[in-house]
Amino acid sequence: MKNAVKLYAFGAMILLGAMAVMSGCKSAPELTQAQAQALIQAKYDQAPAEPVTITVGDRGMQQGVIAKYWGETKLYPNHYWGDFAFTPDGKKLVKLKDGGDIIQWRPENATDKNFTIVIQTLAAVHLRAHDIGEIQRSGEKRTASFSEAINLDSLPAPLQDIAHNPGNKLSTKRTATFVLNGDAWTLQSIQ
Repeated sequence: MKNAVKLYAFGAMILLGAMAVMSGCKSAPELTQAQAQALIQAKYDQAPAEPVTITVGDRGMQQGVIAKYWGETKLYPNHYWGDFAFTPDGKKLVKLKDGGDIIQWRPENATDKNFTIVIQTLAAVHLRAHDIGEIQRSGEKRTASFSEAINLDSLPAPLQDIAHNPGNKLSTKRTATFVLNGDAWTLQSIQ
């Protein structure tokens, strides 16, 4: 009988100990896609804004002339080379990446659609996070894939159109890693 009482007491102590341990453990709060996006966007908003580099091809040159960002100042005898000067409106928005204020348009021939120049916006912009994927568990960490895009909203529509032409990469797939800091999730890294 003594052994039965001891066994019962020992079992009760184990059960009480397990309950005490379990009541002290908290499960990690869930990380939602909206929370993940907010954490990523907060990081982007805190980072210094940067100008946008835009590759301008034949179509972009035409769009820039129509938008009156630059105009032709000289046409060469071959009829496909030209010099283009920035207009006052254009000078408020963009500059040549390599400096100078005259675009020297020099394609190899009249049908060359591969020749490009590079301009840079004077306005600085932030990145934007969107299309957050499902939150994945990786041990104590959480990860989510998302699209990182250059936010062109502050630029005029014709300049946005030029930036959306082929040759420009405005969006990249990334993965964010989150860790629990106390009771709140924090952004650890973006790759």
